[in-house]
Amino acid sequence: MKGINNGGAASDLLKSATLIKFFGFLLISVVFFYLGKHFSDGSVQQLVFFSSNQNPEPKTPSYSSTVGLSPNINNTIDVSSIINDTESSQDPINQQQREQERNVSVVSLPPPPPPPALQRMGVLDENGRMTDDFEVGEYDPELVENVTNVNESDGKGDNVARVRVKKFPMCPASMGEYIPCLDNKEAIKKLTSKEKGEKFERHCPEKGKELNCLIPTPKGYKIPIPWPRSRDEVWFSNVPHARLAEDKGGQNWITIEKDKFKFPGGGTQFIHGAAQYLDQIEKMVPEIAFGRHTRVALDVGCGVASFGAYLLSRNVITLSVAPKDVHENQIQFALERGVPAMVAAFATRRLLYPSQAFDLIHCSRCRINWTRDDGILLLEVNRMLRAGGYFAWAAQPVYKHEAALEEQWEEMVNLTNRLCWTLVKKEGYVAIWQKPLNNSCYFSREEGVLPPLCEPDDDPDNVWYVDLKPCITRLPEEGYGSNVTAWPERLQNPPDRLQSIQIDAYISRKELFRAESRYWKEIINGYVRVLHWDKFKLRNVLDMRAGFGGFAAALIEHHLDCWVLNVVPVSGPNTLPVIYDRGLIGVMHDWCEPFDTYPRTYDLIHAAGLLSIERKRCNITTIMIEMDRMLRPGGRVYIRDTLAVMDELQEVGKAVGWHVYLRDTSEGPHASYRILVCDKRLHTRN
Repeated sequence: MKGINNGGAASDLLKSATLIKFFGFLLISVVFFYLGKHFSDGSVQQLVFFSSNQNPEPKTPSYSSTVGLSPNINNTIDVSSIINDTESSQDPINQQQREQERNVSVVSLPPPPPPPALQRMGVLDENGRMTDDFEVGEYDPELVENVTNVNESDGKGDNVARVRVKKFPMCPASMGEYIPCLDNKEAIKKLTSKEKGEKFERHCPEKGKELNCLIPTPKGYKIPIPWPRSRDEVWFSNVPHARLAEDKGGQNWITIEKDKFKFPGGGTQFIHGAAQYLDQIEKMVPEIAFGRHTRVALDVGCGVASFGAYLLSRNVITLSVAPKDVHENQIQFALERGVPAMVAAFATRRLLYPSQAFDLIHCSRCRINWTRDDGILLLEVNRMLRAGGYFAWAAQPVYKHEAALEEQWEEMVNLTNRLCWTLVKKEGYVAIWQKPLNNSCYFSREEGVLPPLCEPDDDPDNVWYVDLKPCITRLPEEGYGSNVTAWPERLQNPPDRLQSIQIDAYISRKELFRAESRYWKEIINGYVRVLHWDKFKLRNVLDMRAGFGGFAAALIEHHLDCWVLNVVPVSGPNTLPVIYDRGLIGVMHDWCEPFDTYPRTYDLIHAAGLLSIERKRCNITTIMIEMDRMLRPGGRVYIRDTLAVMDELQEVGKAVGWHVYLRDTSEGPHASYRILVCDKRLHTRN
């Protein structure tokens, strides 16, 4: 019982102690509450973040009592004064003065000057958000007469500065076939010599005299007949010139039937048709093997290009060239038929094609004296002919036995022997030579034999405004150019000449080549799938910045029945040798100048990453007027470029009468690139 009583006493004691602690805690809470109430009644400075009533100032908005706000929210505090008060709190003499200073409003220091305005060149603002307000590139005030800044709203209140370009007028009807650098009559009149064909070379208009109007279409112009029908017939109204039919009708070149020109497929030396003629050549030299060993050909003095037109069905792409001479419309007929062709002349300068470009070069009555000036024109053929390639000559000296013609034949044989060419076959009116595979024959010639070898530092691929050289182009010691694979494997095989391309690359050139091929294959796949390129009537295509030719290769892989002229701008690395080694065709060009082709040449003009580069050295407006000149009515332009130039391109596109619209790339709406699609409507040019 005692234990139990002791336990009960202990329990009572514990309860008494707990009760005392509770009343003590309650007393302390009441004291602290009273102190807090005392310091917040307005008679002394209120505590920060504690308030039981609202600030009575009328300009202060009402706040919820749930969150306490400092009563000093609208007061200006002099921090330095507070610090001084703290340091001199023991000084009773200055206490009153400090009290007065607390009640005086402190004058703020003047604000710092604003930062300089940020000049935006991209599509992101200073906060990293997408915006349409960005600076447009330069334009030519001489061509753009009324450029104004117009504020347009996107519906959200943001102002967008845009460039407006006045619509360009139509040129006179007499300029319907105008080629600026070949029809410059003022420059041609000033030539000191014309005996070597100088008047057929490029003489571009001076700065300030560039084309600034739109080339009109001929009266009654129609959408061209699609390929392959166009190989055999075209609309008369599209190339309304009957002289060639009158001059060459008896040679089976071209005839007129009602509202069409008809092309029987003949030529001066193959009046029975190009197909039979090609069979004869392949029978003479089976190693030519059209479509396997021979893939790329050059037809010199091509007429209406029936030779190249019929080679297309044998998987041979032929570039047909001729000057704008008395038969000035022969290249125009070739292009209207849908056959690859350019205006070009053997005169005093190198043609704009690389060394070892062509597997076969053909001349059928091409009216060129190959032996003049110690054979300098045949030396140019030798430069462009691939090692082991063939030169086919069909002309009267081959088969006629007149004294003058026999003398020309002997001169040709003598010259080709000194060039180390081998006469493989002479049959009927055709003679075929083969170029050597290496330099061994050149080094074994007797000393003093002309023409000499070119100097080792001569660049045979340097062709832009370069004069012809009276020397034999050396072949690369590494065998570059002579060891290309057969078609179609060569289209995707990285050629050895990749190693000779002067480019800044941190990875293998072969990797770059393959990467570009994959890139364009994916893009063309998207164009076909989304934009239905397979339903377009594409035939003549121009790629204005071709790189390694990946765009053209992708079109071939997607079986689009068209041909592409690959242009390599002089402003970039010279990749033309690689393009030809792939089995494609191309040309060197400077887009600050007009192109050597007729108006209404191309169904599609493609420019990827070109204008944002060339705007630094050329006038974009001039380039787009030139694009319009080359584009057929009903044709399209695809410009794939940075956002920085798109606003200007859209306005210039509208000024030349195109229907333009902007599309996202496959990377999505936040990518830095866009695609500007431009349609040239037929009804706007009639």
